[in-house]
Amino acid sequence: MSSTTKPVLAFWVNEIRRQAVRQVFPADSWDLRPAATIDDVFDQVQAREVSVGVVPFENSTNGSVVFTLDNLADRNGQYKDIAIDGEIFVDIHHCLIGRKNVASVLLEDSTDRSATSTPTAAHPSPPKPRSKPLSNLGHIKRLYSHPQAFGQCHAFISTYLKGVEIIDVSSTSKAAEIVSQDETGTWAAISNEPAATLHGLDFLGKSIEDREDNTTRFLIIGTNRSAHNSQHLQKKPAAIADNRSLVSFTVPHESPGALADVLSCFKEFNLNLTSINSRPSLLAPFQYTFFVEFEGHRYGDPTGRVERALDKISLVARNSRWLGSWARYGIDR
Repeated sequence: MSSTTKPVLAFWVNEIRRQAVRQVFPADSWDLRPAATIDDVFDQVQAREVSVGVVPFENSTNGSVVFTLDNLADRNGQYKDIAIDGEIFVDIHHCLIGRKNVASVLLEDSTDRSATSTPTAAHPSPPKPRSKPLSNLGHIKRLYSHPQAFGQCHAFISTYLKGVEIIDVSSTSKAAEIVSQDETGTWAAISNEPAATLHGLDFLGKSIEDREDNTTRFLIIGTNRSAHNSQHLQKKPAAIADNRSLVSFTVPHESPGALADVLSCFKEFNLNLTSINSRPSLLAPFQYTFFVEFEGHRYGDPTGRVERALDKISLVARNSRWLGSWARYGIDR
């Protein structure tokens, strides 16, 4: 724990910014600790090195963050004490950063690659990028970033960076660091403005994400299993629709209708589902751990519907785990 009296929060530095975290965790009450990977955040929270962690859960453009889901699946029992306490929404904007091609900066046409996306069977009418490069990109041979960022900037990449080698790294911040060490000037990164400034890189493109409303939802995780009383929650909505809960479970795949039996528990207790995800359970090939998010709070439900549904699920599923309940922060999403 921190040597100060303030609790410590660990957050993944790939997309979320200190300013966004400070909206919920003010500086006079919390110390922030950046973490290089999502795994690092989970590890620090589970080890009680920090009080709270912030990790990405889903993006409005590219969907669920599988790295977080895999840790919540907790196949090896590493994170048995972790529960979700809340959520934060952050608008995400990406930049293409690297070194300008000095030999071509004076060219009138700065986009020497084809400014069209190639139609395919899967995408007969490919989306057009929202922005154009700020300088010539013909010299770029490698592109570094996190897989989530690549997925959020597909149109720009397929239009202006055709044929470039795509290399996944642990975070967009790490991508900027790697590109800053390139002596050839032919590498670029999808990252953010502070990273470009920190590493002395040029802006080759700004706002290159596919959608203007590109947003990532982050989860606040802790180790208090009764996290409904967490000190950092600033409001506790009374309406069931203003709360969320998440449960994971596996089913006996050899039993017909096993998944439907679990899902029927939500209908039986009149609980509205908001999302369903799955990840390989690794119990056997092509068997899965399912994640269901639904409206309602385990400890903020005077009718007891959430508790009764969780009890019923524990009887119907092969195994199940309540991953947390939390109040929403008044954000209309």
